[in-house]
Amino acid sequence: MNAIELNDVSYQFKKFSLKDISFSVPQGYVTGFIGSNGVGKTTLIRLIMDLIEPDGGEINIFNQRMKENPLEIKNKIGFVYSDLYLNDKWTIKQIESYIAPFYKKWDHTVFANYLEKFNLPYKGKIKTFSTGMLMKLSIAIAFSHEAELFILDEPTSGLDPIVRNEVLEIIQKELIDENKTVFISTHIISDLEKIADYLVYIKEGEVVLNSYIDDIISKFKIVKGDAEHIDSELKDLMNYVEYNRTGYVALTEYANVFKELFGNQVTITEPSIEDLMVYLEKGEYNHSDSGGMIDQQEDIR
Repeated sequence: MNAIELNDVSYQFKKFSLKDISFSVPQGYVTGFIGSNGVGKTTLIRLIMDLIEPDGGEINIFNQRMKENPLEIKNKIGFVYSDLYLNDKWTIKQIESYIAPFYKKWDHTVFANYLEKFNLPYKGKIKTFSTGMLMKLSIAIAFSHEAELFILDEPTSGLDPIVRNEVLEIIQKELIDENKTVFISTHIISDLEKIADYLVYIKEGEVVLNSYIDDIISKFKIVKGDAEHIDSELKDLMNYVEYNRTGYVALTEYANVFKELFGNQVTITEPSIEDLMVYLEKGEYNHSDSGGMIDQQEDIR
């Protein structure tokens, strides 16, 4: 079952456009949502949250359209946005009194426990809070009403490494649960290496990867070898190649071909998520050769 499904979603605003975007977010997993800045990740999250209207296509959350039952669906979502749009003159106490009525299952005790855990003063005005404190407050709000789906838009953006790691540990400890789904958008790819099971990667308005990370890593490999070995046929088997003084480095789905041809003269390693994004951003993903984008929705628990 999928927590989120987008089918042929399109959106146009001035010169920016998204066309026929389709991907799924499997229920019970942490899904990383990546792509270069300006590619439309935040816009897609706003579309999912029904903050803006798509020009076409369909978005389903828990097999329902948001407009069919917005109150019930939004009660199931914990939303963490990179900016907390609240009156900075308010205290946390005032914020809770404003927010709590929107959620059927708001739990003050849980909220207070998170405030204590995060060292956030209940009567402190948020204008005095650091970026890290504001993010922790946003997380505390999202975690305090028994949500089933957590949508996190750049939750570690602007945080120093220590606070960033702390926020990731919070997400990992609190949300790694097969009954909870996490959809996390970030440009800090190393964050996903720690917590993500599944990956959606968008490039130039197209979904390039939509699958389990283990399946993606097993499909792509980094090959290093002697540049003199490369001819036009081998180059066609590469998603990206760059040359240096010692030879070449390539991303490919056909590492077995290189191994059979050159044996120990080539080095083959698994890419990290960051490697994949860097190389696929620079190069191409030839759908016709590879049988389409990686998109495996089978055997989802």
